[in-house]
Amino acid sequence: MVDWERVELLRSKGWDWERIAADPKVGFHPDRSVHEPGRALRGLYHRQRSRTLRGEPAAVPSKKASEERERPWGLARIGILLTPIFGVWFVAAELAPSPVGLVLPALPWLALALAVAAFVLLFGLWRATGARWTKPMRSTLVIGVVLGLVISGLIGIGGLVIFGCPYLPSAASATSTSGPGWTEVHATWQDGGRPVVYFYAATWCPFCSASSWALWKALLSFEPSSSRATPGMMYSAEDAIPEVVMSEYPYSSTVIAFQVAEDTSGAVGTFPATTNCYQQAYANAYAGGAIPFLAVNGQYLHAGTSLVSPSSLSAYVNGANGGYGNVSHSVLFETGPAWQAVQGPAWWLMAYMVKSAGGTTSSYASQFGWSSATQNAVQSDLSQLG
Repeated sequence: MVDWERVELLRSKGWDWERIAADPKVGFHPDRSVHEPGRALRGLYHRQRSRTLRGEPAAVPSKKASEERERPWGLARIGILLTPIFGVWFVAAELAPSPVGLVLPALPWLALALAVAAFVLLFGLWRATGARWTKPMRSTLVIGVVLGLVISGLIGIGGLVIFGCPYLPSAASATSTSGPGWTEVHATWQDGGRPVVYFYAATWCPFCSASSWALWKALLSFEPSSSRATPGMMYSAEDAIPEVVMSEYPYSSTVIAFQVAEDTSGAVGTFPATTNCYQQAYANAYAGGAIPFLAVNGQYLHAGTSLVSPSSLSAYVNGANGGYGNVSHSVLFETGPAWQAVQGPAWWLMAYMVKSAGGTTSSYASQFGWSSATQNAVQSDLSQLG
């Protein structure tokens, strides 16, 4: 059956009748006795138009022919299916990075998939001839939107109900707080009523190494002296900055719960493996593909920058000036240049821990034996948090 819409399209492009008749998509199949297919097609075309002008019904394509025209899945139709699938999924994962974004994070993977699907759609539309916004295309678009909703919905429900993952708001919803480099989201993460302090890092990373001293000091400040254990210490594989190996710290506190995901392979560029859905959710949603990342109570986040600058501990690189032993002594007894570099970030971290735990600075200072300088500094930071 001749595709008269395509005939009209090719005529508008200036094709001659012989070339139009030879186009396989036109569907013109003259008898073998016809020596000039173009002339025969032209005559048939004018008879078709004459019948249409007289109000006579044009030839109706058979059901089989219609089905054959609607069946092919060209690039345009594939693109118009995949684009809404990945589009809806991307938006859902961006709005709820956990649990929807746990299988594929919105950035970069779903954004990349959406870009590829959109390219396929645009390229397919550019190559297409004839009508583009056909009934099959409209139906395919609706199917794509529905599939996108179904996929993101099933992932979200499965993550929440089956795996117990948290619901986390978008990183774009985070608001700045008074602490330098800290932001706040509307979420909580607790273990047995205690706020969780979560550290996502690696021992090869000099920024993680420098930050570990502020974290160690803050955690020590909520741990009874009778249960304190000395953690392992070493130097980062990159730049040899002294550090506390937080994954080897047997922390015990009735006020704070500590969780850590730390790569200790020493292989530069290797990111830590997480051990539960909460750890993975927070790393995916807010770490931004960088380390170190720190979360207090699942509410207060420090990402994208180091708590402590590695350059501030460069005097102790690879054992110089007493190495990590001297840094440890300085931080523990709150004296010397290493403590001067660490104290500010440590006090801010302690202020967030006090606020999350719901107690008072004076009560914790009395319970855990804080110095008056630390108590005053933490109270000052806490008062800025409101």
